[in-house]
Amino acid sequence: MESDVSADDESASVVVPAIDAPSSVACLRSLGRRGVRTVVVSETPTAPAVHSAYCDEVVPVPAPQDDLLGYRDALLDLARRDAVHAIVPVREADVYVLSRYREEFAAEIEPLWPALETLRRVQDRCALFEAAETAGIDAPETRLVGEIDDPDREWIVKPRYSILADAYVDCDPADCTAPPTTTYLPPGTEPDVAALTAEMGHEPICQEYVHTPHEYGFFALYDEGEPVATFQHRQRRGYSYAGGPSAFRESVDIPALETAGLALLDELDWHGLAMVEFLRDEETGEFKLMEINPRFWSSLPFTVQAGVDFPYYYWQLCNGGGEIAAAYDVGVAGHLLRGELLYLHSILADDVDLVDRPSFPIAVGSVARSLVSHPRFDYLQKDDIRPFVQDLRNAVGSLRTR
Repeated sequence: MESDVSADDESASVVVPAIDAPSSVACLRSLGRRGVRTVVVSETPTAPAVHSAYCDEVVPVPAPQDDLLGYRDALLDLARRDAVHAIVPVREADVYVLSRYREEFAAEIEPLWPALETLRRVQDRCALFEAAETAGIDAPETRLVGEIDDPDREWIVKPRYSILADAYVDCDPADCTAPPTTTYLPPGTEPDVAALTAEMGHEPICQEYVHTPHEYGFFALYDEGEPVATFQHRQRRGYSYAGGPSAFRESVDIPALETAGLALLDELDWHGLAMVEFLRDEETGEFKLMEINPRFWSSLPFTVQAGVDFPYYYWQLCNGGGEIAAAYDVGVAGHLLRGELLYLHSILADDVDLVDRPSFPIAVGSVARSLVSHPRFDYLQKDDIRPFVQDLRNAVGSLRTR
């Protein structure tokens, strides 16, 4: 389906789900500043995007984890508006709904996301690592937890599926669950398969633990199997001293990283957005695949600040195309301030097996120096301050709960 709607058409609207990650706000700022009307869907008034100066309309919707079909119906109602020409996926549930009910959405808007059979090869990590092997991409040894026969090795336990929904597991079509995150399995510990399966809601995977602090992201927008725009960053700090979502990252341009990212997405015949996460082996320099996020990523504001405006490119492809020049600056860095706070808190409060705890005073000094030398922030912008304030409130509330 093609459209001749231009980005300057004031009647044209985009639907943006509001979540706690900065990606929602990045989409609003990118498109709102270009005159695209923004319709924010949210199940909570505390989402930072709801408070953005670039939020034109807020539509309350059911939370997908509470009522996936109700969430689907709310998005379909918006897609049927004549003015709506795009829906941007910012979480696993968004892209799952769009792919699972692709035919219904494609009748209303451009389907710039993969078909369900392709999405499954990404949201099912067993299928993803099979695709990586076919593409010649290195990856840590991965198997179902019930197949572990050497507990003396260092393993991490991860969900097999990035989302639990009816296309993947036996559940009601209205059910949608984000399974628990990574668990570190101490060496010598025999995994309790039944307990881990009950906790995860399905049989999870065990993956060889890779000793490296070097985490990288390869980001791409594909159009029917062809890359339209790409970007790379190296993660310097995560929410935890053990890693996790990005708190501080730096733009890079590494040919081997590009080769690995493109090879995998080409193997998948990808369509839409993707963030491919890699670890880099300290000894060999090889990139090892960790996972793919098939939607906008949490560090999207930094990607835009570095020069690659993925929300605008996504909008262009949804509305007939246009010239896309995705050049970016290498060596620039940026922060999520909430993430930096959580990183420091993790050093004081968490005890992660397999990972050495950093010195807190040294970590504080490192964070402080980087804030001064790289003053780029995901939420903090002078012309749109309220999302930053709301995000800090959310962070404080989260720490109090912990």
